[in-house]
Formats: sequence, C-alpha cells, structure tokens
Amino acid sequence: MSESAPDTTELTSQYSTQVAGDLERNLKEQERLSGEIEALQGQLAALRHDHTVLLNIQQVLGTPPPAVSSPAPADAAVPAPRKRSTGRDKRPGTRKAAAPARERTAKKAAAKASPARSGPTLVELVREHLAEQKEPRSAAEVSTALGRLHPDRTIKPTVVRTTLEGLVARNQAQRTKQGTSVFYTTPDADEGSAPAQDGSRQSD
Repeated sequence: MSESAPDTTELTSQYSTQVAGDLERNLKEQERLSGEIEALQGQLAALRHDHTVLLNIQQVLGTPPPAVSSPAPADAAVPAPRKRSTGRDKRPGTRKAAAPARERTAKKAAAKASPARSGPTLVELVREHLAEQKEPRSAAEVSTALGRLHPDRTIKPTVVRTTLEGLVARNQAQRTKQGTSVFYTTPDADEGSAPAQDGSRQSD
C-alpha cells in the first residue's frame, strides 16, 4: 500500500502538467480564432458596405434591383464583383443611349435658331452697304461699318472679305487696288473712278 501512494502522486502530477499544457494551448487557440473572427468580421463589414454602395449606384443608373438584396455572409464576396461588372456594362450603354439624344437636342436647337435669324444675309448687307458708298471701301472698313449697324450679329473681316470676293466673281462688285490695299465698290459707283486705277482687273 505504501508503494501505491507515490505512484498516485506521480500520476497526479503528470495529469496536472498535461492539463495545464492543454489549457494553455486551448487559450492560445481561442486567441488565434478570436483574431481570425475579428478579421473576418472586418472583411464582412467591408463587403456589406460595398454591397450597399453598389446598390445605390445601380439605383442611380436605373438598373433593376438584384434578385437577392441581402446575400448570405459566406457569399457576400461573390455578388460584389458581379455588381461592379454590371455597373460598368450599363454605364457605356447609358452613354451611348444618351449620345443620340444629345445630338437630336442639338439639331433641334440649331433648327430653332436658324429660322430666328430672318433678317438679310451677309451678302445682301455687304452689297447694300457698297451701293450706299460713293468711295471704295476696304473689307475692314465694310466689316466695321456693318458691325456698328448690326451689333447683334457677329461680322468678321475675313468673312466679309470672302463675301466681297464672291460678289466680284459674280460681277456684283468690283475690286480696285491702291498700293498694297484692296478696295471694293459696286459696278455703278466704280464707273467714274476705278477704270483709271484698276482697268486691267475690271476685265476679269
């Protein structure tokens, strides 16, 4: 009986050491799993936030709502990229659909703006202005005069010069040259003065 007591004490000590080791490992495993759970919860919260943002984007884009509004936590990572790709697929289509609408709106605005300008054309204005002048006028002078008479219209010297050359080509105006400057008159007004200055050009 005396030999069994030390054996029992030794076994008790071994069990105590083993239990203490198991408890320590158990605590470490709990800490490890708690850390993983916290990390997974953080990922889950981020995925849910992304899910909410993507749903809001879908509503803004006018796309139909998803069949499952609140997916299971394990599948939360799967629908998120699908919704992103759906949003990207819808955006170009929306832009393509909006482009013709913008073109139609621009054409309608241009069509409405063009008939509003029912006044005389620039060719008519230039021809009438030359007819009223007793002396030759340069393109810059004609442009300045018309700009003052018609402040609501944009009259550029280059456009006026092109218009004057068009009138010359149709024999509705004549061109005279004095040094490096070019002047224009109507055929009637030019009869008395232009032949002596630019007789060779009148034949054109």
